[in-house]
Amino acid sequence: MTAESPEAAPWAEQRASHADRERVVQRLQQAMVQGRLELHELDERLGQALNAKTHGQLAELTADLRGVEGEGRESARDQPLVLKGGFHGAVRRGRWTVPPRVIAYGGMGGVILDFTQAECPLTAVDLDVHGQMAGVTIVIPDDWAVGTEQIDPGPGGVKDRTTPDHAPDSPLIRLTGTGGLAGIVIRHPKARERRRLERESRAVRSLPTAATR
Repeated sequence: MTAESPEAAPWAEQRASHADRERVVQRLQQAMVQGRLELHELDERLGQALNAKTHGQLAELTADLRGVEGEGRESARDQPLVLKGGFHGAVRRGRWTVPPRVIAYGGMGGVILDFTQAECPLTAVDLDVHGQMAGVTIVIPDDWAVGTEQIDPGPGGVKDRTTPDHAPDSPLIRLTGTGGLAGIVIRHPKARERRRLERESRAVRSLPTAATR
């Protein structure tokens, strides 16, 4: 008998985070300033936003405000990134843009989520992690911070191997979910990974010089 990774719920049914609710509150306030909402409408929707449980409930509050500047772009950007280890594993590394929410299921093959070269315009990222059978490994830059207070360690546990030192304006990775059987590891790059990053950085720095020859 083999364990199967649970299918992620549709985006509209997935639980919203505090950051998701805060973004909707800001959109509603902007809409009122632009004259799109009356004050009593704003008060009503703010109450609903603060009590919303799912992304779908939040989306309903701004469905008639698509003309608000930046709304369309933010809606696309806010779609969560979902990684499933399945039987063969899943890896996200290199240069990629971090969305406000990431969901990772270790499955039977495991997941590696590497933020060391990622572009993160956010102050906080909600990372919903489920270690399951093979676990999830999270690699963050030296100056990033991680919060593990809200995650259930499960049988496999949560190993936070990061240092407490981080830049004041560095992104915060907020973990929720459960460690499952294999657990979750959060760490900084290892020596071999640092050497690879340095080689890639030198190669990028040399490109302008090579192009002028």
